[in-house]
Amino acid sequence: MNKYKKYVKNIKLEINKCFSLKELNLIKLKYLGRKGEITKKIKSIKDLSVNKKKKFSILINKIKKKVQNLFYLKKNYFNKINIFKSNIKNDIDISLSYKEPIFGSIHIITQIINDIQSYFSNFGFSIVFGKEIESNYYNFDALNIKKDHPSRNKKDTFWFNSNFLLRTQTSSVQVRVMENCSLPIRIISSGKVYRNDSSLTHSPMFHQIEGLLIDKGISFSNLKWMMYNFLKNFFSKKIKIRFRSSYFPFTTPSAEIDIFNKNSNKWLEVLGCGMVHPNVLKNVNIDSKIYSGLAFGIGIERLTMLKYNISNIRSFFKNDLRFLKQFK
Repeated sequence: MNKYKKYVKNIKLEINKCFSLKELNLIKLKYLGRKGEITKKIKSIKDLSVNKKKKFSILINKIKKKVQNLFYLKKNYFNKINIFKSNIKNDIDISLSYKEPIFGSIHIITQIINDIQSYFSNFGFSIVFGKEIESNYYNFDALNIKKDHPSRNKKDTFWFNSNFLLRTQTSSVQVRVMENCSLPIRIISSGKVYRNDSSLTHSPMFHQIEGLLIDKGISFSNLKWMMYNFLKNFFSKKIKIRFRSSYFPFTTPSAEIDIFNKNSNKWLEVLGCGMVHPNVLKNVNIDSKIYSGLAFGIGIERLTMLKYNISNIRSFFKNDLRFLKQFK
């Protein structure tokens, strides 16, 4: 055992004295090559007696593994030295300025939706989602929209057949919630809606967010307070707001809300709202003599365009990084 320990020690000294991979490979051939010393000792096991074979094979394999590890460590050391020398030769300029990595960000439309949902969540509103392919009943009939209403026309709406269409509003989600949820109801629903219209301020696909509150004793005063505070929070406490009487088939009384734009010196419409129509409540088996409700619908693109003074709605869908990077 002492003899073989000394043998390994001598090999280690020999390895440590070499100064190149070429020298190291020559030493490796000397001991571990086909005709190497350790290889010869392993081959000589067959000539030993049965008792000696076991002891000697265990010992020589330990020596082989130890020597292999010594060669591996030395070779790894030379590789690191060569990499270092190569870097110096290639003149890497470590004084170059740091290049900031490019990170993505949430799209401004998604940011605005999240902000609005977060605001109304503070008032106990739950977030719900609905289908983009909707039936005639949920998109029109249940919302008290008459058969001859212009929005049912093929020029305004994308129809699949006489019964199914791409939803024109997220109000259809409200109907499904009123059918299936227990009272009182307080929900916010956002998503894509589709209308056959295209211009600088209109897109065939855009985003809406709808709010619905059904409970006992809900009045137009509640609606006015809620919308007034939301717009003050979203735009600015100094913003001028006005309620203007309007008409929607699914609410009565109904109102559109305008804000005063200082840049154009004009009043601009930002959203529609009203008290849920008794016929809509009747369609979902809610007693309008006991319960009342408020509802509002917001066009996300329009709200965002007014907040950031964006003139072309197409900017949201062009994937222009110069535009999108402004809203990190």
